[in-house]
Amino acid sequence: MEGKYLSPKADLTFKKIFGEHKNLLMSLLNALLPLKDDERIVSVDYLTPELVPDTFGKKDTIVDVRCEDASKRQFIVEMQMNWNNTFRQRVLLNASKAIVKQVPQGNDYSLLKPVYCLNLINDIGFDAGPDEFYHDYAIVNVEHSDRVIEGLRLVFIELPKFKPQTIAEKKMTVLWLRFLTEIDTETVEAPQELLDDPYISEALEILERSAYDEAQLYAYDRYWDAVVNERVLIDGGYKRGMAEGGLKKALAIAAKMKAKGHPAKEIAEMTGLDAETVINL
Repeated sequence: MEGKYLSPKADLTFKKIFGEHKNLLMSLLNALLPLKDDERIVSVDYLTPELVPDTFGKKDTIVDVRCEDASKRQFIVEMQMNWNNTFRQRVLLNASKAIVKQVPQGNDYSLLKPVYCLNLINDIGFDAGPDEFYHDYAIVNVEHSDRVIEGLRLVFIELPKFKPQTIAEKKMTVLWLRFLTEIDTETVEAPQELLDDPYISEALEILERSAYDEAQLYAYDRYWDAVVNERVLIDGGYKRGMAEGGLKKALAIAAKMKAKGHPAKEIAEMTGLDAETVINL
């Protein structure tokens, strides 16, 4: 069923929401990053998402959203649809580039400002318990973890593991994660709790299907095709998965596709399951 909205996790919509609306980006960062009250972000300026190395021939990378606040702290935001073993290394590389490029050769290292990387993962990527969806990394002393070298913070959030009741005391954190996990192409009406918040309500308005022209919707559909193709490569192909794992494998693939906002009809066609089974997952 075609709903009122597009998925916020797609490249087109995610960048439109958070790469073009500073107020929504600040709200997301303040809600999902481990910032103290006196560290909260009050203003941002967008930076180029392209991180070009200083040395010719080395790898340049592009992130989804990159910005800095008034104190020159840098924030990198990534939406990763499919987990792979190199993603953590890519995050570390991008964060390192953001640090290195702050100070030209010969300048005072004390000028370096902190870099925060917020990574939203629409997949299961960590060997952790089923309720461990928030992974916060800093540079700490191995024997005394309270001793921290400031300047780098990497946060990974596994969206499929998120359950609202686990962090009920943090309203905006819950609302943004619900927005990212509950809104998809089959959403006819957003939950009232999301509509009542001005930030989430604005983001929902940006997501309305009617706001996009034919070319944008075509690009949106092609993006999901690419996501599915990548998933096929990661899993070794649906056909091989069916042969090796049978129904169990098909159900696992269908569950992941449904969590990512794919329509039930498309999931049924790709996995060979009947539509009723997919709907009841």
